[in-house]
Amino acid sequence: MINTSVFQGKKAAYYTLGCKLNFSETSSFGRLLADMGVQTVRDDEAADICLINTCSVTEVADHKCRQAIHRMVRQHPGAFVVVTGCYAQLESDRVAQIDGVDLVLGSNEKANLVQYLSDAWSRKAAGQESLHEAHCVEKTRDIVSFSPSCSRGNRTRYFLKVQDGCNYYCTYCTIPYARGFSRNPSIASLVAQVEQAVAEGGKEIVLTGVNIGDFGRSTGERFIDLVKTLDKVEGVSRYRISSIEPDLLTDELIGYCADSKAFMPHFHIPLQSGSDEVLRLMHRRYDTELFAHKIALIKECMPEAFIGVDVMVGTRGEKPELFEECYGFLAGLEVTQLHVFPYSERPGTAALRIPYVVSDADKKLRSKRLLELSNQKTQAFYARYIGTEAEVLFEKALKGRAMHGFTRNYIRVELPPSMSRPEYDNQIIRVCLEGFNHDKSALKAHVVE
Repeated sequence: MINTSVFQGKKAAYYTLGCKLNFSETSSFGRLLADMGVQTVRDDEAADICLINTCSVTEVADHKCRQAIHRMVRQHPGAFVVVTGCYAQLESDRVAQIDGVDLVLGSNEKANLVQYLSDAWSRKAAGQESLHEAHCVEKTRDIVSFSPSCSRGNRTRYFLKVQDGCNYYCTYCTIPYARGFSRNPSIASLVAQVEQAVAEGGKEIVLTGVNIGDFGRSTGERFIDLVKTLDKVEGVSRYRISSIEPDLLTDELIGYCADSKAFMPHFHIPLQSGSDEVLRLMHRRYDTELFAHKIALIKECMPEAFIGVDVMVGTRGEKPELFEECYGFLAGLEVTQLHVFPYSERPGTAALRIPYVVSDADKKLRSKRLLELSNQKTQAFYARYIGTEAEVLFEKALKGRAMHGFTRNYIRVELPPSMSRPEYDNQIIRVCLEGFNHDKSALKAHVVE
């Protein structure tokens, strides 16, 4: 049983690293603790509880996790420090040894975070805490729990966790070891969460997960079934699909989204490499022909669609000519933005058995070229809409600052301070798109009266 009295009047600080799924989970943790009487600290306050939700997708991410933990311990002396997330699962012993860390929770345990926190805090208060008791991490094969999450935190959009874990085991990736096998809740339970978000005023919901196209392994349902059911929920203005594997992005799903008023013309599709040989080395489950077909079909059905693509550079086996294949393939695709990641060696992964190693210098050069290509594609896409009208869901801005929001097809829009109004927050406003802002990260706009 949870001892709610230990939480009354306490204040908590939260820090999240990594993906949208992590941010969604942290926000849900914050809501659970708020229900127990815990307030979120202001910038100038000391916390009684610190929660760090970690990422481990790269070696750089691991380093940032350690830095964040040390920083939170320094900034909030005496606070009860909880570390969870992928890095906590993969490197639990190392995390538990960090001075100031009181509780380490793996992927199986975070579903019951409040219970673990209540028990550990009570033991510590009684002088009974030990390193073993604070170290709660199951082995990967035993990760079976699903931690529901549908929350917005301090954002406008809600992030709905529809799936967790992954069965793909790509050669470069540690996520299956950190998150466990693919699993999901029922469609009915997700509908209930969406209805609650609508009751709270939510207008846009982003479907998140580790491999969301794999939805249904736990319940015998399909991702397309989920999409069709959510589309019927009254009150949701917009849905976005966060990231979906190309082999799981079915033609049926693309066609359905094209006809839906609520599912936006916006896709994020991980490619990782535009070389078939590199894709085989990665153990990806598609080739460039299939990927190109998906992009062409999206553009045929939704010419205005924003398409983001993940690309990894410098992976083992990516010889110079194979990178050139990748660059040429991407240059010829009608995509909008490239999310470029340099390959990072991960202990225990099969990629370490691939002999050809790309130097750090070459990784940087390749990343730079792809980022330049991405900027060209994004700016060309934005430029097509200058002078047109669009509906934008605006987000709250600090007083005296420009407001920002996104169009249906994910163009970032900037409304100058002189035109920004508090009542525009979480509202869909019709604007005229004028031109690029100072750093070309958004299009300036004015409200259409």
